[in-house]
Amino acid sequence: MNQMVKTQNSRSTVARLFSQLKGQRIRLTVVAVSIIIYIGLSIYNPMYSALVIDHLWQSIQAAWNDGIPFSITWTNMGQELTQLSIQYFFTWIFYYLQSYLMANVAENLNLELRNQIAQKLNRLPLRFFDQNKAGEILSRVTSDLDKIAEVLQTGLLKLVVAIGTIIGSLIVMFYYSVSLTCIFLIFMLISMVITQIVAKKNLRCAAERQETIGELTGIVEEYYNGRNVIKAYNHEDESLKQVAAAAEKNRMANQKADFLTNCVNPLIRLLTRLANVVIAIIAGKAMLDGTMTVGVVQAFFQYVNQTAEPLTEASFMINSLQSALASANRTFELLDHEEEIPEPLNPAVLEHAKGNIAFEHVSFGYNPDHLLMKDISFEAKPGQKIAVVGSTGAGKTTLVNLLMRFYEVNSGKITVDGVNAAEMTRSGLRKNFGMVLQDTWLFSGTVAENIAYSKPDATREEIVAAAKAAKVDYFIRTMPQGYDTMLDNEAANLSAGQRQLITIARVFLCNPPIIILDEATSSVDTRTEVEIGKAMKELMSGRTSFVIAHRLSTIRDADTILFMEHGNIIEQGNHKELLKKKGAYAALYYSQFE
Repeated sequence: MNQMVKTQNSRSTVARLFSQLKGQRIRLTVVAVSIIIYIGLSIYNPMYSALVIDHLWQSIQAAWNDGIPFSITWTNMGQELTQLSIQYFFTWIFYYLQSYLMANVAENLNLELRNQIAQKLNRLPLRFFDQNKAGEILSRVTSDLDKIAEVLQTGLLKLVVAIGTIIGSLIVMFYYSVSLTCIFLIFMLISMVITQIVAKKNLRCAAERQETIGELTGIVEEYYNGRNVIKAYNHEDESLKQVAAAAEKNRMANQKADFLTNCVNPLIRLLTRLANVVIAIIAGKAMLDGTMTVGVVQAFFQYVNQTAEPLTEASFMINSLQSALASANRTFELLDHEEEIPEPLNPAVLEHAKGNIAFEHVSFGYNPDHLLMKDISFEAKPGQKIAVVGSTGAGKTTLVNLLMRFYEVNSGKITVDGVNAAEMTRSGLRKNFGMVLQDTWLFSGTVAENIAYSKPDATREEIVAAAKAAKVDYFIRTMPQGYDTMLDNEAANLSAGQRQLITIARVFLCNPPIIILDEATSSVDTRTEVEIGKAMKELMSGRTSFVIAHRLSTIRDADTILFMEHGNIIEQGNHKELLKKKGAYAALYYSQFE
């Protein structure tokens, strides 16, 4: 039963892979025509060479018997040899044409799949990225697609040519000698049985190899990003051991797959050589008996090689195709993964929100069976500052993620100016927000380009004004090329505080009606924090703002403080009101100032 399911899955994967080629029908048609002509010439060439060699042998014998020197003229063998040369030349032309076009088809397919995956990644929910390592995802975009393209442009082409050549050659071989062809087929049947056994095992090994590549890539990517932490805690040896263990696992999987892919070739070649020896002995006797001519014997051996070699290639390529099939299956698994909830057909549009935010009986859980938030309700009026506090893991960032629709609520609704956020497009909703995360992210580019990420069409004057508001202009001007200084390698040449300031400047630049600050000043010193606080106060004036903070001294002026615990809001009110309650907020506040 499992084998039947695997076969059906393999067939559906192959069918889907070829459905991706529907946009390249012209190229594939030319490839198909080239293959047909190439196979036809490959089959006809030995037959014609048999006539040429027999004619040549007869001419040599006639000259010998007449006692005159043998010579080749245009009428005597010249025309036949010229025609044979032209046939071989066109055989090469059509082989080159099909190879070139198939490589083009494979690379276009690779590009198409990469584009589909790129678009798919933008539609996947954050839950997918939470559950999969970045390295594993990257391996599907790189090594898996490269494997598909490599095998398609070489393996599949050779396999199709091999099948056509084998069928045509066997027909002619049977025409020349049934007994010799049967002897050859016995040896080849043994080869095919061996190939089939190896191919089944190779499919499992190929899938295991791609999985281990993904695991290894994920570990390396994770440790590279955390290299400073690894060094700080003296975990270099341990991390090396884990990388070595993953690399060893990948090596063993590669060893198995490569052995199964390559071991079959020498064995089949040995069987082919044994078949040649047996056929040579019998064919030699047939020549002596006069039942086969010299030309026919050499042509038969050409067909033996034309059939045996493709069989050898076919066995190798079948095993390689198993590896490509495993890669294609992993690629389609990614493309079939559950996406975000589709955008509404007639979305509500909110160009310039006033900033009235309301959570109405919202419930949410990363796993629907285990809710993290239950019946959350609160309202933020335009221009208010809402502080979200609580211990680590209380659900503060989750609340903000729901506000930005990074995750969808299980029940209830979130409204912006009375409009249900679920009735808006995600991009339309997020245009009204500016967000500064605790984990900064800067891309390879200039400082100006990084600040302008929130507003790509911003002028240099606007960028400088935003940098001044974020108290980062002076520092930028001390850099080698100022605002045109290139940042690369995750801006490793900047301090954590400097990177944070640049991300804060992005928010100043886009000038949104609603602001979210997730520990936005956690990486800056106290003096800089005071300066940013002044600028932030001016920025937040007249705008709704959500501030996640651990240091309660920074949010005492908040209009509403939400104290969260285990995903739920257990207290809400302003600073004075919560202190009077002498509850969880008061206990946390006094603990920070004792």
